[in-house]
Amino acid sequence: MTSADLNESVLNTEIGALKGGAAELGQYAGKVVLIVNVASQCGLTPQYAGLEKLQERYAGQGFTVLGVPCNQFLGQEPGSAEEIAEFCSATYGVTFPLTEKVEVNGEGRHPLYERLVGVADAEGHSGDIRWNFEKFLVGRDGAVVGRFSPRTEPESDEVVGAIEAQLAR
Repeated sequence: MTSADLNESVLNTEIGALKGGAAELGQYAGKVVLIVNVASQCGLTPQYAGLEKLQERYAGQGFTVLGVPCNQFLGQEPGSAEEIAEFCSATYGVTFPLTEKVEVNGEGRHPLYERLVGVADAEGHSGDIRWNFEKFLVGRDGAVVGRFSPRTEPESDEVVGAIEAQLAR
């Protein structure tokens, strides 16, 4: 599979929704999507607030955040689907969609992340996800157009600029 094949197939990947059933990523075709592996008990968890602000600011322009819970980094997302949903809603007012909890690295890596990890960030890092809250920006055509470090804040100029550039296309 070439990198172009990988990029084109990101939104065709099957993944479950947090509360059951399919997340139906195909519904985001033609939209700009920020895919983020999330966790409820991480030092970076306050990024949920910035992610929600992006959702609120740009949803009307064809944008969504897609949270992908993962428990691979020091067990920082141990909860059930119900516990994750309650935490995100009650603590951060999250309205963006969340998928089922998956593995983003290793032999059990979810196919969605198989398609994402080949993309490099601005520092040239590609491959394994480094920590919770690593971000991938997917353009309207379903191609991965950006990758951002876990420590890059959702509302940073770097992320906002990339989102706005994609929305303007």
